[in-house]
Amino acid sequence: MFKPSTATSIGHYAAPARYVLAILALTSFGSCATIGPGADFPKTVSVALAHPEDTRLGRWFAGAAHEHGENSGYRIITSGVDGLATRVQMIDAAERTLDLQYFIFRGDETGRLLMEALLRASDRGVRVRVLIDDGATIAGDERVIALDGHPAMEVRVFNPFAYRGHVKLLRAVEFLFRASRLDYRMHNKLLVADNSAMLIGGRNIGNQYFQIDPATQFADDDIFAVGPIAAQVSATFDEYWNSAFAIPAAALSRTKRLSVAQADRPARAEPNLVALGSGGSDYIARVATGEPLAGMISGRLPLVWAHAQVVCDSPDKKHVDSGELAGQLMSRPVAATAAAVQSELLMVTPYFIPAVEEEQLLKELRQRNVRVGILTNSLESTPDVVAESAYAHYRVPMLQYGVELYEIRSRLGNTKGSGQTAQVSRNGNYALHAKLFVFDRNRLFIGSMNYDQRSRHLNTEIGLIIDSPELARQTAMRFEAMTQLENSYTLALLPAGAGSPAHLVWNTKENGESVEYVREPARSAGRELKMKSLSMLPLDGEL
Repeated sequence: MFKPSTATSIGHYAAPARYVLAILALTSFGSCATIGPGADFPKTVSVALAHPEDTRLGRWFAGAAHEHGENSGYRIITSGVDGLATRVQMIDAAERTLDLQYFIFRGDETGRLLMEALLRASDRGVRVRVLIDDGATIAGDERVIALDGHPAMEVRVFNPFAYRGHVKLLRAVEFLFRASRLDYRMHNKLLVADNSAMLIGGRNIGNQYFQIDPATQFADDDIFAVGPIAAQVSATFDEYWNSAFAIPAAALSRTKRLSVAQADRPARAEPNLVALGSGGSDYIARVATGEPLAGMISGRLPLVWAHAQVVCDSPDKKHVDSGELAGQLMSRPVAATAAAVQSELLMVTPYFIPAVEEEQLLKELRQRNVRVGILTNSLESTPDVVAESAYAHYRVPMLQYGVELYEIRSRLGNTKGSGQTAQVSRNGNYALHAKLFVFDRNRLFIGSMNYDQRSRHLNTEIGLIIDSPELARQTAMRFEAMTQLENSYTLALLPAGAGSPAHLVWNTKENGESVEYVREPARSAGRELKMKSLSMLPLDGEL
């Protein structure tokens, strides 16, 4: 049976009641914007490793980058288990520094596995900096903050709540009175080892993001990258790390900085990821093989060498967006790249709630006869019915413009391109979480940004625009595989008939037979009713 995502937050994954609170708070308490608790706590400015060439990772890849005209090397990591293994292996390979920045860092089995790797790195003298957002934290996630007790490790929290417990009502009350500040979240996801190798993409840290929890499986992507691009991404991390929004964990503790002995260190016994995962996959054994990192280092798993642009929001995005400050807004270069396409724009986004200018951009592309294909979640697959209720407003206009709309099914008929095994797919809890745009099959965007109004205005984001026909074609082929009728619903708009308005239909294939639904496929009538009820609320700007 489907279980809703545990990724609840004030942001994209909130319960409906919190969105109502958000609207009230934004209306009534807009003047309460401050940096928040711990803003005056002393902290030290630090920056990325100045000489990565002094490390094994730096030496491994510096020569290869030079041989490829100072381009950077890339490899997309689709499989959840490979995403987990690569992170642990990169942490274990680091000699000098590790920088991690995540919207969600769960204290579950995969989170503890990564925390244990970070402690090993700290024990051997690696400087570890961890920056986490505070909007989606749940009970157990405080284990990450406890790591701040290690002398070689520092944890900072982006825009924290003053209340450090997990009673939802108390958290909601604080949000109600501080919404103009607390509604602003850091959605970035990255890991950089020795300022030489990095992972960036859509995955948070947690069981569902690595597709090992049969109850909830999020399809996502990372891209492994080496070369000059690593230093550019490190520079964005430094900007966030040293910003006023990044509060030292020690400032949020009831006591002074935790000692190593006091820290809630993960148990040395390895988590049982075999039982949790599916397909008999032994995730611990996979990490121990050294793959896929060893293959990417040796060249057995070849990298694609290309030029890329780092696109990132400034830490104080909300004031840049309003025009009060100068800074970066990543939506601008992404929109400019999309506007320049000549023949095709393909989009994979878990939430599709475009702002006015984004909807206009897609309309103009269709007026130029550019193919626009969008793959997003269905009501059946989505972990967030609230977001789905807002998306419902845009389906008819998009189809009228000639946009191709596909909604992923929760049970896949064909797992090619899905990133997970057929066995785990049989649980029927598949959902999209990846954020991928393909421009004319020549360029690719991959990062943390959803195509929604929250990503545009309320969340900070980061990503890459990569000039690589090879990577673009790989992603386009996966798009075509995932939009087959066995895996997705293809939406169509039937014209109005005598006495009846135009209406949506959902076409798919089940057991090899074509099926057309005139009523939206849903797991239950209650889920459909909830979506329709929420669609009447003006929530789009919060989603």
